[in-house]
Amino acid sequence: MADPKGFLKVTERELPKRRPVSVRLMDWKEVYEAGDPAQLRRQAGRCMDCGIPFCHQGCPLGNLIPEWNDLMWRGEGRQAIERLHATNNFPEFTGRLCPAPCEDSCVLGISQPAVTIKQIEHDIIDQAWSNGWVQPHPPQRLTGKTVAVVGSGPAGLAAAQQLTRAGHTVAVYERDDRIGGLLRYGIPDFKMEKKHIEARLAQMTAEGTRFRAGVDIGVDISWPDLKARYDAVVIATGAMVPRDLPIPGRDLAGVHFAMEYLVQQNRVGAGDSVPTQITAEGKHVVVLGGGDTGADCIGTAHRQKAASVTNLAIGKQPPNERPEHQPWPTTPTLFEVQTAHEEGGRREYLASTVEFVGNDVGEVVAVRVAETEYLDGRRVPKAGTEREIPADLVLLALGFTGPEQDTLGEQFSVPFDQRGNVVRDDDYQTQEPGVFVAGDAGRGQSLIVWAIAEGRAAAAAVDRYLEGETALPSPIRPTDRAISI
Repeated sequence: MADPKGFLKVTERELPKRRPVSVRLMDWKEVYEAGDPAQLRRQAGRCMDCGIPFCHQGCPLGNLIPEWNDLMWRGEGRQAIERLHATNNFPEFTGRLCPAPCEDSCVLGISQPAVTIKQIEHDIIDQAWSNGWVQPHPPQRLTGKTVAVVGSGPAGLAAAQQLTRAGHTVAVYERDDRIGGLLRYGIPDFKMEKKHIEARLAQMTAEGTRFRAGVDIGVDISWPDLKARYDAVVIATGAMVPRDLPIPGRDLAGVHFAMEYLVQQNRVGAGDSVPTQITAEGKHVVVLGGGDTGADCIGTAHRQKAASVTNLAIGKQPPNERPEHQPWPTTPTLFEVQTAHEEGGRREYLASTVEFVGNDVGEVVAVRVAETEYLDGRRVPKAGTEREIPADLVLLALGFTGPEQDTLGEQFSVPFDQRGNVVRDDDYQTQEPGVFVAGDAGRGQSLIVWAIAEGRAAAAAVDRYLEGETALPSPIRPTDRAISI
């Protein structure tokens, strides 16, 4: 336990300062300034002796939160990162990108602002990298078994690292030209600079994991051929099929999926030349979708010097405080102001998009919207409330419907469920023996903590399949996998 009276002495929730908007819009660096060690110690000391740490229930990884809070309060950073790494392979990713469901379950949150768990995690791992405490952990022996991991996002990387440390020879296949999945191509640099991926990949390479970028499984190598080459295969391709909006004008130039837009900026940030880059510079931008991907588009458009940015959401604006039907320790749906929202633009709720309006040459010039009304539980446009919003660039950030099925469904007898996800059993195995599924490909679109947790759990299942037993931890019970966030 940290300071027994810490939550009584320090009632204020403190986070590191954010760089001024006028400054951070001029570059693509991360928004937050470096943390203050004194502030970190104060905030870690607020962790209570709550008896039952409900933050464990809120975290899919089962992070030992009170333990490393206590260690950070005591100034024992090296021991803190050991406890953090015991359950989380990549705290530098989750500390920047996770929405922190653990904080919604914090016991202190019943009567005070919750402990800054996410920020403490972020500072633990940054301190560990700075002090050289993150070292490779190669296996003591090799099993002689081989595993292919297809997909290099957080689920695939977690599975690969766990299996490599168990002594298996692991190769990670990625169809893009760089390793990292959505961490690399999709997450803007102002949320996570890519140096953090490079540092972790260097550690994994030193441990023995092999990386094969630019290889599209199902095209360059067939799924059956891949299975024949390896003793086990882990599918961790994510849920990359975007949800479309098939309304009049959808085929107009200037209407794009969010990922088309975000990935191109990631490539430019990496130094690549993108001759046909979709850019917001000087344009009136309309972003459809009020989630994290929509916020990523907003922040990117501001940095590209958009003329205006409007964010539309079809539903009601969430409340500012926890509603009665979402009591502690559940994760409530609340109105969120992300760093991108601070930077400008307009947010509108109860806005149903009914048409993309074009000019004579087939370019989008406006979005026609109507007020949303609820009829029999359905959200429909209210007649007579239509209006137009100027738009030179429209970005669809409406979520994802599941994994890509083309080559996987054609080359493997792997079924998909009604939600479009790969069907698997309680051991993460498909009906193809030795073929496993981890992360969004089997779960559906979810959180980064669920991806890492599933990667770790699937690795334990693969190790058990190959060796008959496993010493790898499995953070997820079979019943947990049915819970969709």
